[in-house]
Amino acid sequence: MPWKESSVLEERLRFVARRLDGESMSDLCREFGISRKTGYKIFNGYKKHGLEALCDRSRRPVRYANQLPEAIERMIVECRRDKPHWGARKIRELLVRRLAGDVRIPAKSTVHAVLDRHGLVKRGRQRKRHKAQGTPLSAGSVANSLWCADYKGEFKLGNGQYCYPLTVTDHASRMLLMCEAHDSTKEINALSAFQNLFAERGLPAAIRTDNGLPFASPNGLYNLSRLSVWWLRLGIRIERIKPPLGGASLACRAMRHPQQNGRHERMHLTLKKETTRPPGENSLQQQARFDAFISEFNDERPHEALDMKYPSEIYLPSERLYKGLPEVEYPFHDKDILVTSCGRICMHRKKINISTVMAGQKLGIKEVDDGIWLVSFMNYDLGYIDLEQKTLQTIDNPFGTRLSPMS
Repeated sequence: MPWKESSVLEERLRFVARRLDGESMSDLCREFGISRKTGYKIFNGYKKHGLEALCDRSRRPVRYANQLPEAIERMIVECRRDKPHWGARKIRELLVRRLAGDVRIPAKSTVHAVLDRHGLVKRGRQRKRHKAQGTPLSAGSVANSLWCADYKGEFKLGNGQYCYPLTVTDHASRMLLMCEAHDSTKEINALSAFQNLFAERGLPAAIRTDNGLPFASPNGLYNLSRLSVWWLRLGIRIERIKPPLGGASLACRAMRHPQQNGRHERMHLTLKKETTRPPGENSLQQQARFDAFISEFNDERPHEALDMKYPSEIYLPSERLYKGLPEVEYPFHDKDILVTSCGRICMHRKKINISTVMAGQKLGIKEVDDGIWLVSFMNYDLGYIDLEQKTLQTIDNPFGTRLSPMS
């Protein structure tokens, strides 16, 4: 195969290093199983842009298919400022008259979402909304105010199967709350593990993770996953480390931001050194090694950051007990509605797509303009819908304040 399985980034680094040592391009390309054209592309990219050029480029599109052109959005905003009492329906009709036949006219809900994004929508009395305001992340200075969770990089067991360790630590006390050997990063495994952990330790105020599955979903509404939606239902804030610029690969993320999630990553280095070299023969043997490591890490190993105390001497279980999912009510909305298993809601015999990550959740809807409905999940506003478009028009990411670098 062209590149070995260890890491594409590592192979590219090795290729460039040997080329810099004077080895011929032809011999290197033959050994690495790539064409000379690809070899020169890698090497010339390194000379021009440095290490960053060796990372996989983001596959995120420069522009989304349903993104509104800037000129149209500017026209909507200017019209509202000229006519402050006009709603989305009248503004859309003006666009139809001015632009009919030239461009695709946005739906009423899209027009309303633009007005909301620019602060041109007045709302009636309602409970406090958690909107993106750039507030700082929690410091995690006391036990259970912040937990950090991650799937440590997978490795092969002695029997050839892969092991994916799910780890959770308390940020303040360094207490290693969980380290479970999973056979995959499937959501069902994580849900079961966190349910047991919450029953044993109680609920934290916030959980901090990276932007990968199962903690986040690249295709989910606001990058939510079913796991993170479940956390929100339990009253747990979600915090995510800042993704690399341009959405680079995981390997490049580690190279660009080595300081992110520092405490948790330092624990991972110790965990890897003491439990996986060599690995266990099977998952049961490996879990026994993890259990022994947890006991030593929490009850025997002094930590300099804790004035040489053990984490177990600092940590106390949370006072917020896990009692299952609480009921969700929407007293300031017109009505509530249940999301179907396929991620839709049904209104006036029409099916409106929301997101499959919200399947089974109860949402609140409120008519804010003629034929335009605000959709909310708990205290978070998700966006607007109209019955003609039959899709959710998103607004500012209500969970965006938590997407910040980790300390």
